[in-house]
Amino acid sequence: MLPYVEDGTVILIGATTENPYFEVNKALISRSMVFRLKPLTPDNVFTILKNAIKNPEGLGSYNINIEDSTLKKIAEISNGDVRTALNSLEVAVLTTPIDQNGKINITNEIAAECVGKKKAVFDKSGDSHYDNISAFIKSMRGSDPDATVFYLARAIEGGEDPVFIARRIVIAAAEDVGLANPNALVVANSAMQAVASVGMPEARIILSEAAVYVANSKKSNATYLAIDKALEDVRTKDTGEIPMHIRNAPAEGMKDFGYSVGYKYPHDYPGHVVKQQYLPDKMLGTKYYIKDDTID
Repeated sequence: MLPYVEDGTVILIGATTENPYFEVNKALISRSMVFRLKPLTPDNVFTILKNAIKNPEGLGSYNINIEDSTLKKIAEISNGDVRTALNSLEVAVLTTPIDQNGKINITNEIAAECVGKKKAVFDKSGDSHYDNISAFIKSMRGSDPDATVFYLARAIEGGEDPVFIARRIVIAAAEDVGLANPNALVVANSAMQAVASVGMPEARIILSEAAVYVANSKKSNATYLAIDKALEDVRTKDTGEIPMHIRNAPAEGMKDFGYSVGYKYPHDYPGHVVKQQYLPDKMLGTKYYIKDDTID
């Protein structure tokens, strides 16, 4: 198909509710122009509903009495999904008895029964999954407990795996809180185990407690930066040899070659600390862990 699209033999036009950068063949994407269509606003949906009750080919053939405020409520609850809004309105019209004046009176209560709960714009296997979990993590990192609970609620309502959410909280506790509050990792890990044991719906309470705890904690990414910098050096540099005095000498005769010779046992010294070389010669002076002012 690619050569025909490329030379113009085929003009391909497509639409998808998925993220095309994830779901469409990469070679085809590179030969295409991608346009993002934004969701309809509640005002847009309200206009469509108004047209539907006036259009004789739609619901205009019925004698419907409904307030604009009720239509706006349906539009808001549908969350930009016109099909949901129209279906809800149609159900309300078809299931409401005609009064003695020949009118179908749709109240807020009737509309609420037909619409049900607000449609969640969330697909746990699609693009919104990544957007929502990203917002959840960034809200914890940004110390905003209200936003944290909001995105947690979206994830729960959208059917996200509670253990998956718990794992993200554990990661945030280590990556973003770190040594500024080491107890955050204990709380997060305990929450993950509890969520796996208890399950929903009670797991929502455990997730909320752990997520809010992480959001409210002091933050430090010092250990996260330290390990990534060290890994980069190990992968890309000649880091030299481990000093002989801190090597292991499990077999007889190894000390004759210098293994473990000269090692100072820290607990034999005041404060259980003694200065000696630990880094290889080629890495002397390298700083990986830089303590910040949030760490006591």
